[in-house]
Amino acid sequence: MSDFLLPDIGEGIVECEVVEWRVAEGDTIEEDQPIVEVMTDKALVEITAPEAGVVTKLYVAQGQIAKVHAPLYAYQVDGGNSAVVDQEHAAEAPATDNEVPVELLTNLSKAEASAVAPSAPSKDAATGEYGIGYGKVPASPAVRRLVREHSLKLTEITGSGKDGRVLKEDVLVHLDQAPQTYTSPNQATEQSVSQARPLRQAEHQAPRVEPLRGVRAVMAKRMVEAASTIPHFHYGEEIDVTSLLALRERLKPLAEAQGERLTLMPFFMKAMALAVAYEPIVNAQLNADGDELHYYPQCNIGMAVDSKVGLMVPNVKNVESLTLLEIAREVGRLTTAAREGRVDQADLKGGTISISNIGALGGTYAAPIINAPEAAIVAIGKTQWLPRFDDQGAVQRRAIMTITWAGDHRFIDGGTIARFCNAWKGFLEAPETMLLHLG
Repeated sequence: MSDFLLPDIGEGIVECEVVEWRVAEGDTIEEDQPIVEVMTDKALVEITAPEAGVVTKLYVAQGQIAKVHAPLYAYQVDGGNSAVVDQEHAAEAPATDNEVPVELLTNLSKAEASAVAPSAPSKDAATGEYGIGYGKVPASPAVRRLVREHSLKLTEITGSGKDGRVLKEDVLVHLDQAPQTYTSPNQATEQSVSQARPLRQAEHQAPRVEPLRGVRAVMAKRMVEAASTIPHFHYGEEIDVTSLLALRERLKPLAEAQGERLTLMPFFMKAMALAVAYEPIVNAQLNADGDELHYYPQCNIGMAVDSKVGLMVPNVKNVESLTLLEIAREVGRLTTAAREGRVDQADLKGGTISISNIGALGGTYAAPIINAPEAAIVAIGKTQWLPRFDDQGAVQRRAIMTITWAGDHRFIDGGTIARFCNAWKGFLEAPETMLLHLG
């Protein structure tokens, strides 16, 4: 018998939550076979088997907390060797083209978790794989969650994976092919009334309780620290991005030919890195003692990503020296990794200034909280087509984007933010001017 000890994942992490067991007691395992997925304060991590054997005991149940250097599971080593295993087999596994990363269950209460998943993994008769049992149709937990969110049934969807396995793409295709039904105003009213009745019936029920863990726990701690220790100064502005949108449309086919998706974010970042040259203090940071300013030559711009495990802010390194296409490539990579909860530690460190694109979700204004120890962050609102007067007094249809800056008022004043914002705004309103500053 051998005990596998949860390895030291680094970053001072002392515990993590067991998200999904890939095996059950009695299973035969191979070396480097995925055994369990755990959620740390930073990301989702996959633990693999150090050697071949047979699983004899799972010490930590799904949804429970495992401690670093404590037994995670026991197994019988091939050949009967007895040892205590503590190897560095905690590595993030990239998602394959046909698989969707495991859906985290951290936002379920114990009662809900027991209702949607069994206490122990079950073997899929169709695929021979172990996972959360939801019936005979093989599909990953993330796909089943997606199916539930759209009130579908797995049996209604044709699976294109091995042995009829339903993939995320199959669900999306099914949704695209599903007929759209018209809901009259009267029907909508009836639906809203019928939906309100269960709410009234639940008025006297106890609230659902879930532990605050992982990335959300870290976010809660850091936001409280930033809001309570940094005096925030907010500054709002409107930016006319009509020309920028037109430029992006012209460049999109060229980017797609290179296999990249060109959004507005690379333009925001590149213009910001150029504007830093006019006000370097915006890219500086105050030391822990509060008596020194550290000016950074590189511009590592973070972007807030609304992932399923909580807010993550990975950053694109050295934006000042990257092309728009290179920035777009990094933005795509980091966005995908953050939404899956699989961001590398290096991508979360070293940020010097941040962007929160709340407008992507529909917000017009926001008052962002600084991502300490950075000095500033900007919240970008949604772009709206609005009437504006030109130089001759004629009304024109223009694309107007609202933005709100937050600066560390200990060393950044209103004038500094205004000048910096004006430089950034100038590059975005006349994007061709950025060509004069590109190396």
